[in-house]
Amino acid sequence: MTPDDAVTGPAVTGPAVTDSDVPRGTPKSVEANGVRLCVQTFGSSADPTILLISGAGGSMDNWDDEFCARLAAGRRHVIRYDQRDTGRSVTSPAGAPDYAFSALLADAVGLLDVFGVDRAHVVGLSMGGGLAQNLAVTHPERVATLTLVSTSPAGPTESELSPPSERLSASFTDPAPEPDWSDRAAVIAYMVDNERLFTGAAPFDEEAVRESAARTFDRTTNIEAALKNHGELADDEDPVTVRLADVTAPTLVLHGTDDPLFPLDHGRALAEGIPDARLVTLAGVGHQAPPARVWDTVIPAVLSHTDRK
Repeated sequence: MTPDDAVTGPAVTGPAVTDSDVPRGTPKSVEANGVRLCVQTFGSSADPTILLISGAGGSMDNWDDEFCARLAAGRRHVIRYDQRDTGRSVTSPAGAPDYAFSALLADAVGLLDVFGVDRAHVVGLSMGGGLAQNLAVTHPERVATLTLVSTSPAGPTESELSPPSERLSASFTDPAPEPDWSDRAAVIAYMVDNERLFTGAAPFDEEAVRESAARTFDRTTNIEAALKNHGELADDEDPVTVRLADVTAPTLVLHGTDDPLFPLDHGRALAEGIPDARLVTLAGVGHQAPPARVWDTVIPAVLSHTDRK
């Protein structure tokens, strides 16, 4: 493991390219692993592929348009998608998902098959980081590199890891009343209040979070299922045991210093347990996709890390 560090430098390598030059595919429905998933691409398919996997209840909207465009401007082919029960992908009844965690893993592999990608640079956020770790162990031939964002070891560690913050734990034991799921304004307010619990020390950008929540609500088939079902997943009959030492893909760990769900020692445990992994800490960032204020650190780090076949 290398010491905690930050990466600086240009986000784009090679000929000058701007975000506006990046081709952006229209979100479309494809069949992967036997189900319909909504997916969008950025950049050229001739470039190395980055597969972005969102966290629990997270659609492709977790990955900001401009974040994806800036990665693609660095000569990457970026794929983001709506996981089951989010966005415009296949849905189950709210509170009763008809699949297990392993199905989400198979969906990611299925998407690589759809796009004819033999090996991808896999970036996983929160629960998506757990999926990415499983993918790296069960399908190592499909994972060129691994980037783990705001997540935790998917297997045992040598030491006990810190629990969520007291404030966040209290919200789990005494959750806010559910909104009227048909009331757009009420659901958006509920989503904003929930997101506030996961932010770090930096000022909460309520306007940006509200705009994101509105965008998510407007393009989600069943918002109640999206916000509930990943927390209700049944246990797999034959779960995979992930040993961090078995991860062979080169790994970058990006972790906020103020993550209230997975405090920083979770990120350190990943970097210590995965051979030769590198940890980059993000000052003041909570449990969230990298906010715009740290993109000048995150994007060069990801581009440098994925600059290999």
